[in-house]
Amino acid sequence: MKLPLELKYTKDHEWIKIEGNTATVGITEFAQGELGDIVYVDVDTLDDTVEEGDVFGSVEAVKTVSDLFMPLTGEVIEFNEALEDEPELVNSDPYGKGWMIKIELSDTSQIENLLDAEAYKELIQG
Repeated sequence: MKLPLELKYTKDHEWIKIEGNTATVGITEFAQGELGDIVYVDVDTLDDTVEEGDVFGSVEAVKTVSDLFMPLTGEVIEFNEALEDEPELVNSDPYGKGWMIKIELSDTSQIENLLDAEAYKELIQG
């Protein structure tokens, strides 16, 4: 299982790539594997400011629906529109073409609350 070292992670299985004051968010390879085949990604918070820990959307797999949690407070500035036609990108390329949203960060100090790859690996290996 891949866990890119340059990314940050949450206990809710989101990954975060931070570039300046912008962050790209998706779900981890572990999460997509647990969910199974992704059939729909729903994000209805575009242009909204969402608080850390609040739901910013949901992902629907064949047998379940799972909420997506905001890793950092910020404004949702972009949704990966490719997922509308190809939600399976979350399965095939979770850290690349399967990204979900981009956010403009409100409070960069919250980055300290995120897990690094090693801490996330310990979390999922229990």
